[in-house]
Amino acid sequence: MTTKSSTQATTSGNTEPMGNTDRVLAIIDQLSTTMKAAISEISVINSNTKLLALNARIEAARAGDRGAAFGVVAKEMQNLSTRTASVADNLETGTLGSVGELVDVISGNVRGSRLVDIALNSIDLVDRNLYERTCDVRWWATDAALVSALDTLDAANLSHAAHRMRIILNAYTVYFDLVICDVDGNVVANGRSDLYSSVGMNVNSSTWFQKALTSSSGDQYSFQSAHESGLVRSQRSLIYGCSVRENGDSHGKVLGVLGVIFNWEAFANAILSKLPLDSVEAANTSAMFIQPDGTILASSGPALFDNRFPVERFESLMRVNDFSVMQIAGKSYCVSHALAPGFESYSTAWHAILLQKV
Repeated sequence: MTTKSSTQATTSGNTEPMGNTDRVLAIIDQLSTTMKAAISEISVINSNTKLLALNARIEAARAGDRGAAFGVVAKEMQNLSTRTASVADNLETGTLGSVGELVDVISGNVRGSRLVDIALNSIDLVDRNLYERTCDVRWWATDAALVSALDTLDAANLSHAAHRMRIILNAYTVYFDLVICDVDGNVVANGRSDLYSSVGMNVNSSTWFQKALTSSSGDQYSFQSAHESGLVRSQRSLIYGCSVRENGDSHGKVLGVLGVIFNWEAFANAILSKLPLDSVEAANTSAMFIQPDGTILASSGPALFDNRFPVERFESLMRVNDFSVMQIAGKSYCVSHALAPGFESYSTAWHAILLQKV
């Protein structure tokens, strides 16, 4: 049997574009340094020329009429020196300024656009993988073993359902556990009773249970976002739920609810830890997945915020997939954003944020 493990998801792409950008910036920096050295040399030569012209005019004045022609030449040398100085000044202020602007454009636009692409790719992976969870819970809620267990609440059937869920969990390593609950929210069986003692717990007040219980058909699913679930010893989880119905019919009588408890932290870390960044970039980059209200669901890299990303400050950026260079804690960061694009009929509506120090 093939093991299905979405925690092995990796981010596509390579690090070459940023390497090319760094090389271009290095070449520009070298040209800038060479130009500065040349301008400095021109200034030295020009100073010497001025001094020579001044001495020549002094000597021409001493020579009187016989030095008049030489004085004209000395004056033209001084005029030429002044014009040379003006050209050198214009070269320094104009050309070097343009070089600086070019560096800003390359390091900003190229870097920002690339980080937006990385952010979009990472949040797309989240949507694609979590879409599968919605399929899993709806499919398994029709499993005959689970239907029989909740229909009779018989010890033998409950034991068989637990065995069936354990088989599923051995194949799908992305889940902490699977649980089935009666209509009152009591957990009556789980797949990993050797790890989690959830049988007997009551989840009636949980979002995922209530939404699944009151759903209009077995074709619908419920969802509870990242939280520390008591069903799995307070490990950070996502929970998807679906009503289990009589005869496995999508419009049958509701017998209870199936909950699948997804290992969110391992999955998110697998994506965020494998972003296509070299070691230097990674050390200067903070990456995170957030909810629309700014709640940080997962993060990697230097911690710039505690539990919430200030979406109000970045309101214009949050509307589109874009980037902006901003000041955070007195330092410049390229802040790149991408909204979850959705996959098939599913979308988390979450955001991916990358902040790279520049």
